[in-house]
Amino acid sequence: MAELYFINDNSLYLSLIEMKNKTSHIEAIIFTSKNAVSIKELLDFFVAQKIENIDKEIIKECIEEIENKYKNNNFSFEFKKIGGGYQFLSKAEYHTSISIFLNQKARRKLSISAMETLSIIAYKQPVSKAEIEAIRGVNSDYSVHKLLEKELISILGKADKPGKPILYGASQYFLDYFGLNSIEEMPKLKEIIPQADSEIGIPNE
Repeated sequence: MAELYFINDNSLYLSLIEMKNKTSHIEAIIFTSKNAVSIKELLDFFVAQKIENIDKEIIKECIEEIENKYKNNNFSFEFKKIGGGYQFLSKAEYHTSISIFLNQKARRKLSISAMETLSIIAYKQPVSKAEIEAIRGVNSDYSVHKLLEKELISILGKADKPGKPILYGASQYFLDYFGLNSIEEMPKLKEIIPQADSEIGIPNE
């Protein structure tokens, strides 16, 4: 049983009146976390919330209970120890279906301008926003922002030139999104659009 309310500093304070469902609370925290959650992080959380009747050993027992719960084949996901913590991950046999679905969903949400910007970044990386705009001929602030938000591109650093402009490149998620192992596996532009390489300043091979 849990009680949620606000304290004076406007931060959400969680008071677990009874920790009869310790395992469920831990399971919920790990399930909703984007990254693996360690035992130390869980302990720090409960200590910060002034929960006195829980320690490292109790958390380990809860983790073991969760592991046993998801050992059977009735679930399409699994509870795994990874990166020094614990995380819920989809099982390998469902990765292809998930990948296809997510790729289709992501493509529907990308505008033409975002796709143009993404193509330039992928083929010409590392590339600055000024260089992107020189090729597209229009402001690309919004497109770059949306691609960063979707984690399809990442910041590689800053150029060693006046103003130190930020350089962008395709992210690891971009590779996963398009089913590539590396950028080298991308089709050459000249194979898709004749003379397109030279038009955006990419040398023909």
